[in-house]
Amino acid sequence: MRFGTTLRKSVYPPWKDYYVDYDKLKKLLRESDGGSSVDDDDDAWTADDESAFVDELLNVQLEKVHNFQADTYQKLRDRTAACETKLDPLAVGLKSERPERENGSSSAENPNHKPDIEPMEREKLLKEVLGELDSITKEVNELEKYNRINYTAFYKATKKHDRKRGDAYKLRPFLETRLAELPFNKEDYSPLLYRLSAMYSFVRQSLDGKSKESLSFSENTADETFTSYKFWVHPENLLEVKTNILRRLPVLVYNPQTSKTADGFQRDPTLTSIYFDNPKFSLYTGKVSHELDAASLRLRWYGLLAEKPDILFEKKVMKEGDSSENEKFPIKDKYVQPFIEGSYRMEKSIHKLEGRAGDDQGRLDDFKKSVEDIQSFIRDNELQPVLRANYTRTAFQIPGDDRIRISLDTNLALIREDALDPERPCRDPEEWHRKDIDDAQMEYPFKGIRKGEINRFPFAILEIKIKGRKKYEWVEDLMDSHLVKDAPKFSKFVHGVATLFEDNVNSFPFWLSEVDTDIRREPQKAFEEEQERKLRAVEDEMAVGSLFGVQASSSYRHSISMSSPVGSPSMSKSLKDRRTSTKSITLNGNGKAASDNKDKSKSSEEVDSDEEGAYATMFDDTPFPTTSGLRSLFPSFSSSKYARAHQQRKVKLPPGIHHPGVWIKDQGPVRVEAKVWLANQRTFIKWQHVSVLLASLSLGLYNAAGETNGVARTLAVVYTLVAVFTLVWGWGMYMYRNKLIRERSPKDFDNLLGPIVVCVGLIVALCLNFGFKYRAIIQDRANHAAEMNSTFSNERIELL
Repeated sequence: MRFGTTLRKSVYPPWKDYYVDYDKLKKLLRESDGGSSVDDDDDAWTADDESAFVDELLNVQLEKVHNFQADTYQKLRDRTAACETKLDPLAVGLKSERPERENGSSSAENPNHKPDIEPMEREKLLKEVLGELDSITKEVNELEKYNRINYTAFYKATKKHDRKRGDAYKLRPFLETRLAELPFNKEDYSPLLYRLSAMYSFVRQSLDGKSKESLSFSENTADETFTSYKFWVHPENLLEVKTNILRRLPVLVYNPQTSKTADGFQRDPTLTSIYFDNPKFSLYTGKVSHELDAASLRLRWYGLLAEKPDILFEKKVMKEGDSSENEKFPIKDKYVQPFIEGSYRMEKSIHKLEGRAGDDQGRLDDFKKSVEDIQSFIRDNELQPVLRANYTRTAFQIPGDDRIRISLDTNLALIREDALDPERPCRDPEEWHRKDIDDAQMEYPFKGIRKGEINRFPFAILEIKIKGRKKYEWVEDLMDSHLVKDAPKFSKFVHGVATLFEDNVNSFPFWLSEVDTDIRREPQKAFEEEQERKLRAVEDEMAVGSLFGVQASSSYRHSISMSSPVGSPSMSKSLKDRRTSTKSITLNGNGKAASDNKDKSKSSEEVDSDEEGAYATMFDDTPFPTTSGLRSLFPSFSSSKYARAHQQRKVKLPPGIHHPGVWIKDQGPVRVEAKVWLANQRTFIKWQHVSVLLASLSLGLYNAAGETNGVARTLAVVYTLVAVFTLVWGWGMYMYRNKLIRERSPKDFDNLLGPIVVCVGLIVALCLNFGFKYRAIIQDRANHAAEMNSTFSNERIELL
């Protein structure tokens, strides 16, 4: 289907005037509905035509879409706030920390008191708010679709321009620059959806007749679920990220041949996944649009296919709440093609399972069901292999301890595996994989693949999985740092189809415009962005907390910590238990989601969660998260080391608690990293280098001045004094910092006095040099003039 038709069918009628005018852009580009362009000599493409198209696309249309998106989102936020205001008289409210006195207290004395409302009026208000919430939710969903279809329209129009009129310059980089200035595609709807979810829960429970005391935003869930986070890592930051992780977790290489941890000399395994879809790319469309029951299907194996590895057939279906259902089973490579064609139904494997004595009947039933479901899924959707993803995975995990699992995927290559074009297929239609790659045992960077058939992803992909709700300070430091860029919902399958099959799809992921940009950030900028994000999160959490009678401060002030800039340990004390149970909340948009994945078939191997649809939200996996340290006290502030260096806070200890005098960190032998000593020595050597240069300058100036040039000799002495000061200062600071390191002192290592003295001394010497030299020149000129006047007077006297 042509994109113009897709756009017309996707228009939300009330907003029809605010979509991209795609027909006007095609007209300016001089493209007819049939796709042909008019390139007659009498009507050549001119600079004016180019200017008109660019102005219409990047200024008029883009600004129209951006302004409408921003205005609509703000209106939705205002309507959400209005609903919260309406529900305020019905809400549980923030209970006073002081109990009411026995003699009674009026509502005027208790500002948190909620006036009672008649049952009929209460029910009417709840139904009215429920209708408004339905309307807001619908428009939020339509706004997300509006963003996606217009985002695709801009890319389609830009691609048409670059293909037909891009002889002078390509428009794609200009579009990415303008999208960075007007980022209508980057709005995060997760906080708004979170607030709507809280109000839905409150209204429905209230309509069901629950008392205020029994109202709860969430239900109990097990602490055994994993929360997943995804990031991009720039190649220049890759080594630093690895070393940061290696300090806490060892490298874990899974050996699929033995189902055991491989030895330390084995290199990181290469993984290959082959994804299925049909010529209409319906699986891709459902996944990029986050549709309910969106499914994906792939084959996956470790290493080279020539080594006969175990191959897994995997199907994942997204369910409500971003949970998912997995079905998978192993298969040999020689049976893959017959299975896809439907002539083989895994009879041999089923027979082996049936013949094993004491085999679990439930496992056998699950295996049969998985085989039948996947085979019927391929048949009903006419699926075929379309994309190959090849990458190297480094896994970090403590053996036998899966509380923290980290994977780092590098050298990601996405390769076309389709046979959509019968005249020039990338894969033999009679085969399930590209034999030119597997028979030749090609590896990254796959130099034998034609240019249009491969896309090499420029960044590494970091995924962090945390089990339960426990917080790990070093993990949060890494996630909040400038070394990584948040990439929620990133999928290798979606990215590969979007980049290699642009002409076949009419929807693109929002991260596509960021792939060609520099994702590196300055630490200060990363810190400021994190603060701004946390401030917005605080506002939304406070609004939700007041609805169910939970003080926002109680969720933030879960524990108190004392820390120093050099990494002193935290001493925390729980203040109070949370009053609500917790439930994993999963949200769409640019936020992260929390998942509760249900695998129908268990496997002992490290699961490749590329197609995981559930990630952690910015609020974590609970509506009122349990945190520690400065993050819990001030959620708008960062907990990273960079942030702690910029925000120090004195903590008042509770009654009866005294400072220990000697911290645990100060006990035992001193262990200092080598780079700390070397940094101090390197600074000392720099000071000595400056001292030697100044001493050489002063010596040369003194020798060249001669006995008659008193100014130069004086300045040489001044330079010598500055050189001596530099030498003494450098040595003194070196010893002082050595002392701080040995004592594990939290004092600041910076000292600005020395550099200022040296700079001021040199500036004063240069100014004096200029002044003395200038005065000497003026004096010479005056003496010369006086001498000339005297000579002239003597000559006149002689003449007379």
